[in-house]
Amino acid sequence: MSVYRPTYTDPATGEKKQQRVWWYNFSWGGKHIQESAKTTLKTKAKLIEKKRREDLENAHGGIEDKRMERVRTIAEIAATFRKSHEVRRPKSYTSLDYALRHVERILGKRMAVDISAEVIKDYQTTRITEGAAPKTINEETGRLLQILGKNGALLRAELKHDQALNLPTGPEIAQAFSADQKAALINGAKACRSRAIYPALMLNQGAGMRDAEIRGIQWKRLDLIGNIVTVGEAKSEAGTGRTIPLNFDVKAALVEYAKWYLERFGSMEPDWFVFPFGKGQPSDPTRPVTSFKKVWAKVKSDAGITGRWHDNRHTFITNLAENGKASDETIRQIAGHVSNRMLRHYSHIGMEAKRRAVDSLVAKKKKPAARQLAQKPKTATKESTKVELVH
Repeated sequence: MSVYRPTYTDPATGEKKQQRVWWYNFSWGGKHIQESAKTTLKTKAKLIEKKRREDLENAHGGIEDKRMERVRTIAEIAATFRKSHEVRRPKSYTSLDYALRHVERILGKRMAVDISAEVIKDYQTTRITEGAAPKTINEETGRLLQILGKNGALLRAELKHDQALNLPTGPEIAQAFSADQKAALINGAKACRSRAIYPALMLNQGAGMRDAEIRGIQWKRLDLIGNIVTVGEAKSEAGTGRTIPLNFDVKAALVEYAKWYLERFGSMEPDWFVFPFGKGQPSDPTRPVTSFKKVWAKVKSDAGITGRWHDNRHTFITNLAENGKASDETIRQIAGHVSNRMLRHYSHIGMEAKRRAVDSLVAKKKKPAARQLAQKPKTATKESTKVELVH
């Protein structure tokens, strides 16, 4: 056993001094364990080191393969999991990557054996104080438990028992941008340095496509002559392979973008992605862009508008319903899967639009002129009465 007090240089005098708090270090399972005992008493520090060794041994029951797995750090486990996930489930790799970034930042140096229910609760608290949304924290916690494998399943059950597995998120708040807000966002996207954000925004606002659907578009799925886009793999089976007509504004944005794309890459191969991968500027058309998150934040900020990227899709569907010309089935066919709850919401909007249209007929009805009323005969003939009754 080895306990010690680290030395430091006094910034005022330049002297080498010894800390009051004791530390311990030892090798276990091929790992170098170096941690603070958090005590100024040497005897107590030795007892703490001994208990730490015993805890590590008890956690594995002496089985070597479990020992080697659980002494790995969260950063090491996450790196291995990333590689496998990117190959096996590339569609959800981006969301995994975003979630694990914060997990690694906060818990990356901790060993798997050190992750307990209390550690996860502390992680949740840390992210709350950083201003992260409950839904985001739940996603990160879920990914952490996922990479921990069987131990993660046990921790999940414990957290669920303690009612601490997920933070309450409340109902999802969606909004539909007004016509002025839509115009401001479009103008901001046009002025942005990114050439991709404007056509991507138009596909979101004008075709109701989801984020992943937009990022995954290949040129073979975009027909700028027939004015149709065919969605590839979507969130749901109902959304996969659906065709969406492109209105004039969306097509114009895509045609202009296609000219720039052709100049930059020299070709528009069918399997190339419409929105290519690249840091700063697109550079690899064989890979899709990973996110519009940063550039969307800039567009919103410049326009002075708050809202989610997904709210553009919500706006599109809301506008369809308000138009009164799209049935529920038409909305489903264009937008893909729409939950029953959201469809009821859109249907309500559609009925209100129809009601306003019907009520407008009453509002525009002209009152008869006073002279016409004066000329109306006071009594009707028997013949005219009969005609009226028959009619």
